[in-house]
Amino acid sequence: MGALDFLTSAGELASQEGPEDHVVLSSRVRLARNLSGVTFPGRAKKANRVETCNLIMPTVAAASAMRGGYSTAMSDLKALDKQLLVERHLISREHAAKSAGSALVLNKDETLSVMVNEEDHLRMQALLPGMQIKQVWQKIDRFDTSLEKKLEYAFDTNLGYLTACPTNLGTGIRVSAMLHLPGLVLIDQVNQIVQAVTKLGHAVRGLYGEGTEALGHIFQVSNQMTLGESEADIIERIHKVVLQVIEHEVNARQTLMQGRPNELYNHIGRAYGVLAHAHIVSSKESMNQLSLMRLGVKLGLFEKLDTSVLDELFLLSQPAHLQQFVGKKLTVEERDTHRSDLLRGHLSKVKGLKIPIS
Repeated sequence: MGALDFLTSAGELASQEGPEDHVVLSSRVRLARNLSGVTFPGRAKKANRVETCNLIMPTVAAASAMRGGYSTAMSDLKALDKQLLVERHLISREHAAKSAGSALVLNKDETLSVMVNEEDHLRMQALLPGMQIKQVWQKIDRFDTSLEKKLEYAFDTNLGYLTACPTNLGTGIRVSAMLHLPGLVLIDQVNQIVQAVTKLGHAVRGLYGEGTEALGHIFQVSNQMTLGESEADIIERIHKVVLQVIEHEVNARQTLMQGRPNELYNHIGRAYGVLAHAHIVSSKESMNQLSLMRLGVKLGLFEKLDTSVLDELFLLSQPAHLQQFVGKKLTVEERDTHRSDLLRGHLSKVKGLKIPIS
């Protein structure tokens, strides 16, 4: 079975709902763990990585939380499969570049995944829709505890869990929320919010993590510190800051609706016009325009258009998903044409903006 056969359909994935999902698209907790007495992946020779992978992979796949799931060596995946997994935030871009001696284990609903021999021996993550930071921590904590009974982790009584990168040392935890912030972008306040969050000791990154652009007005907020704080304290701090960002985004949307409605309608109306009628649409343009239409749906500006349709198109418009949808490898130019066909097919019959009567 290939990765594309196993994965949940884009439509089913887009239909999943969660608390505060008008702003919070997903919540994630990732843990970094290494085996005691085993050379870390970055310094290990290929034969050592393969041996370590063969030790870890069956243990992870046999865990009760992974029952009915999917596991594969990275060397068995095609480049398109790997890119699709990156687009779904199930593996990192770095792991997509791995081959022999690296692997992936997924549970059946894609809420739990483990990268074997990425930067660390194990990079496990739990992912849930909406604002579920505390729930997602409970999920990954239970899974980690079950693995620790089978695998001996590299742990120091003073430093905590030992990791390849010093920034993960201690708890090895990275807590993040994916936030849709078009309101703050449109009123030019997003940089102030990013600076404020950064001053509190957190990181703000783009759609695909460190060093990536905030396509579709989507930002990831995560903790910076992993040493000197308990997991519970880190979870609580991120939870609080995300709630504050949600409040700022909601206020920004109200400011636009009440104080700058024509500007708002212009942005959303132009986005609808492009997506419903254009014949060449790039990946970046589709994400940014779909983001504005999503804002319009959340503000009640479109009749009979559900957010799930836009979220599905957001996923299907990305390069690997689009090629899977079409069923063949495409050049950039071909992707832009097929993407526009896909978008027009879904949106050309949508009625225009429903402007509230003032």
